Amino acid sequence: MDALQNILDSASSFIWGPWLLLPLLVGTGLFLSLRLGLIQLRLFTKAMSIQFGRRAKQPGLKGEISAFQAMSTALGATVGTGNIVGVALSISIGGPGALFWMWVTAILGMASKYAECFLGVRFRHYDKMGELTGGPQSYLQRGIPNKFGKFLATMFAVCCVFACFGIGNMTQSNAISANLDHSFGISPVTTAIFLTVLTAAALLGGIKIVSKVASICVPLMILLYLGFGSYILILNAGQIPEVLGMILRGAFTGEGAAGGAVGAGFLIAMQIGAQRSLFSNESGMGTASIPAAVAATSHPVRQGLASMTQTFVDTIIVISMTGFVILTTGTWTGGDPATMTSLAFATGLPGAWGGYIVAFCLVLLGYSTVLGWSYYGERALESLGGGRRAITGYRLAFAVMCGVGAIAPLTIVFTFSDLMNGLMALPNLIGLLLLSGLVARETKKYLTHDPNFEATVDTIDGFMYGLPGGLDAQIDHQVDLSQKNPELEHPDTTSLKVITEKMLEEHTATAEAAPVYDVTLTNVQTGSIPLQTGSLPIIQQAKPSFGTPTDPRASKP
Repeated sequence: MDALQNILDSASSFIWGPWLLLPLLVGTGLFLSLRLGLIQLRLFTKAMSIQFGRRAKQPGLKGEISAFQAMSTALGATVGTGNIVGVALSISIGGPGALFWMWVTAILGMASKYAECFLGVRFRHYDKMGELTGGPQSYLQRGIPNKFGKFLATMFAVCCVFACFGIGNMTQSNAISANLDHSFGISPVTTAIFLTVLTAAALLGGIKIVSKVASICVPLMILLYLGFGSYILILNAGQIPEVLGMILRGAFTGEGAAGGAVGAGFLIAMQIGAQRSLFSNESGMGTASIPAAVAATSHPVRQGLASMTQTFVDTIIVISMTGFVILTTGTWTGGDPATMTSLAFATGLPGAWGGYIVAFCLVLLGYSTVLGWSYYGERALESLGGGRRAITGYRLAFAVMCGVGAIAPLTIVFTFSDLMNGLMALPNLIGLLLLSGLVARETKKYLTHDPNFEATVDTIDGFMYGLPGGLDAQIDHQVDLSQKNPELEHPDTTSLKVITEKMLEEHTATAEAAPVYDVTLTNVQTGSIPLQTGSLPIIQQAKPSFGTPTDPRASKP
């Protein structure tokens, strides 16, 4: 076991070292923030309104789940162990200053989250099984239509399949098991059996069941967790200024980090903060774009902004609450990171029931993370060519590994998760940089037409008609990404041609000199179909009848 731990530590240290993923993660977030005009700050209030306020209500949206359910699924896959156990582990290794770097990474990561969820909707499609899908495994290949794009998409999908057994499976079950044992004396073996059975049963429902469970459990648990955490901070309000000083000093001096010298402590604080931030909010990892791709929305910009708020809720609110509770109660200087947050709540709240609250929240939030990540792995496996049998086998393996994680050593589980997270983030971050021009260009175009986000679905369809990024052009076809040269096909297997702006201009110029016919389209199954201005319907088995042609030039003066 020690040999395996040493191998994982070496690989993780290289991936997360100061010359590879760490600068790429922060640099990509900074680059996208500047290229998008600090969109996470400039449009923050509007993004909150689109996700939680009056701008969230738009009739006629296209998608399979609501934007709130997409956010709950993504939050359910992020708010869990990373926010409770991960913060404790981060502070115990990197000191209080690690919390500062978690904030910095999260703020920059909001731009990355916007870009990846924008692209998730922009390149979403129906898979070969007829299900709406999207994510890095789609937009890396379709947005970068060459061998390098194919390589990035494949690398992401492979790493995602393996990573889901770490960050979204064993780490969650391990933390659930440790806290149930600590708070209620429930044997880890018993927890492992129950988690295996419950996970296998839940995975049969698919994304709609997962999203419904998440939309109920996640908001309830977050409010409960924040409510009791706020009570502890009110009781310890006098210590908050001192804690803020510890965080700021530790961020640049490494004070409290397990690194010895100041320089080493500073690097450890930054590295562990960035690691745990990515582990928690997944900004830049690309996974949040998978549920975002099936959300009911009217445009990629709107869903990108809505999804961007996940990082704010996850890190700036929930992680900050955990960190301040641990630091103000003084429980960060020793103890097991797996139960440190539980101990902090038990210390801060009267009686011993504080630990029970953390255990209860961790069980439900951790379990929702398991369900959310199972869906991520399925989508990645499908893009690699996995059919229904492969996905069924994956679900069973996922449930079994959930039980294994409940009894595995915590350190190995977290190190494996960090390694897989880093390997999965690499191709996505490279893809975000390469596709940043497309994101910036189409974001600017949308904001030109709808700067206040007041447009209706019909209005958006009107000004996006025929332009790249229009939802009708992106959602109404099938793509089998497992093929060498995937082709766009309509779900009924008839060919669909995606219309570009240049093609529309050429068509308009040609049509001005063409004869005009009175056309009646009679469908074998549905009868007459009215031809509406501004629409290009796809009609099967239609029998057009043409009237007498007239020359449009004859009516011109």
